[in-house]
Amino acid sequence: MPTQHVFEAMGTVVSLTLVDELPSASALAATTAVEDVFAALNERFSLYRDNSELSRIAQGSLTLPASSEQMREAYAEALEWRDRTNGVFTPHRPDGTLDLSGTIKAVAIAQAADALRAHSYANFSVNAGGDVLVSGHEDLTTQAGWTTGIVDPADRASMLTAVVLTDAQSDSLRAIATSGSAERGEHIWRRPDSDLRFVQASVLAPEMVMADVLATTIIAGGMAAFEHATANFPVAVFAIDEGGEFYANPLFEEALAT
Repeated sequence: MPTQHVFEAMGTVVSLTLVDELPSASALAATTAVEDVFAALNERFSLYRDNSELSRIAQGSLTLPASSEQMREAYAEALEWRDRTNGVFTPHRPDGTLDLSGTIKAVAIAQAADALRAHSYANFSVNAGGDVLVSGHEDLTTQAGWTTGIVDPADRASMLTAVVLTDAQSDSLRAIATSGSAERGEHIWRRPDSDLRFVQASVLAPEMVMADVLATTIIAGGMAAFEHATANFPVAVFAIDEGGEFYANPLFEEALAT
């Protein structure tokens, strides 16, 4: 039976599913390492902690050039995504405050996967608030991909559809992120002229940060962002507008669970 481990971090619930049958001491060491990953990133990047490095930048007591290498690298990555999304994704709040929450949870998920591999796990999933990254197989007997549901934004207890995540190839869709207002309320910054048609967007991608950033971008940028993402990135996209109409690209249809 797979080992399940659940904990709270970054204001959400993180769930690990470990398929490999390793000694209990290995599982404890691996899950502790994952919790440490989330805790360390939250300690540095949370704007809800007055003493975090990012809070000190926001308060003006620390300048970005004088900040840690990890902070500067995270900021550079966020700026790169701003460029790659034509400015729709941004690491700055409307008031100018630097906020890297748009990438850091995804970074934590990716680093958690690295930590599990470092502890000899090859078959696992990391789920942080519905954003999921998988490795290997969900079932070692059938060596099947990982089936993941997409919730209905109008009814969080219901699933709209399900997709299969896999890491069989280097460009496989192994990560999924869903963005919208149903889970966390209105939390995405949009320009006054933004296209607000989508209430939820799910993106499947080869890596976690790409999935998370593009899901946010589609909610913030509407149809133009949807079309830009599907034309320029190897992703599967499924979005829902306020009238309940569905939008999907061909790669999403290929990823649907049978």
